[in-house]
Amino acid sequence: MESNLNKITYGLLIAVILVMIFNSYNLTGMMGAMTATGMAAANTNAVNSNAGAVTAAPAVQSSLSGPDVMPKGMPAMYGAELGVSYDDVSASDQKKADATITKIGLLDKKLSVKGADKERYIKITSQISCEYCCGVESIIFENGEAACGCNHSFAMRGLAKYLILNHGSEYTDDQILEELGKWKTLFFPAQMTKKAAVMQSQGIEFNYINLASNKYRGIEVSA
Repeated sequence: MESNLNKITYGLLIAVILVMIFNSYNLTGMMGAMTATGMAAANTNAVNSNAGAVTAAPAVQSSLSGPDVMPKGMPAMYGAELGVSYDDVSASDQKKADATITKIGLLDKKLSVKGADKERYIKITSQISCEYCCGVESIIFENGEAACGCNHSFAMRGLAKYLILNHGSEYTDDQILEELGKWKTLFFPAQMTKKAAVMQSQGIEFNYINLASNKYRGIEVSA
């Protein structure tokens, strides 16, 4: 009787030990699975975080700049005659710039061209506009009358008349147009610098006719 009881006790003890071993084994497996799951989730979050960082990277701010196209010094012939210099028109001295533009612009009201001189005047000034101010096709109408009333246009028309009347044999039509282009470049430095940069990027030859006349008008918009 006692022998049977001992056998039962030993059997129960063995069973309890086996159950404990089994539970311990399962618990270890569960912990391992949880650890693996946690590491995988952490890695996934890290990848997503990095991907988000790439996607959300701030855009690089850039500004378009171009070559220094501002004319400098005193214009040949007419600079001393009129008492004007390209250097007069600068943002550092707005009062002086306005005075110079006004001085040249008054020539448009004082001078008049007729006959062959007027035909030449129309041919030259119809090729240039004040698009950054007036937006007209050119600074004159087809009949030679003023098409824009801003100071910039007055100055370009006045200078064209002065050069035709006083230096008509010394300046070609293109040279007069170039002079108008130089002053227009000074009037609109930011826009013309941007335009020069676009022209440079497209391999277009630099001269003040290409830059300031209607030949490549609006090309900078593509930038």
